Amino acid sequence: MTAPTPHPTHITVHRRTRELEIGFDDGAVFRIPFELMRVYSPSAEVRGHGPGQEVLQTGKRDVLIDALEPVGHYAVQPRFSDGHDTGIYTWEQLYELGSRKEALWESYAARLAAAGIDRDASMTSRASPSCGHAH
Repeated sequence: MTAPTPHPTHITVHRRTRELEIGFDDGAVFRIPFELMRVYSPSAEVRGHGPGQEVLQTGKRDVLIDALEPVGHYAVQPRFSDGHDTGIYTWEQLYELGSRKEALWESYAARLAAAGIDRDASMTSRASPSCGHAH
């Protein structure tokens, strides 16, 4: 049996440092960079609809959270300054982002390196032909 997911005791949006601070009832307190949240958004726009459909996010270093709306008693839905607002972050997902922050950054850096893409490249400059064939 898995342990119940800790529930937040406080959530603070720190715009100056671009971090979401979240404390949990098990005593854990995390400061999660907005960029990390945006890159690992649970939305279909980022995750795709199945394995291999993930969209590598770039150009999110300076993204801000403009609004943070509660979703029931289990999640929050941020509206990011780049217009992204479809990711719903459950307490479990936020706990994972906070507790695995370093490993997730390393994974992101490795995916960028493998794709030969700079972290600060704009998403629009990376558009490719829809069919993938040269004409």
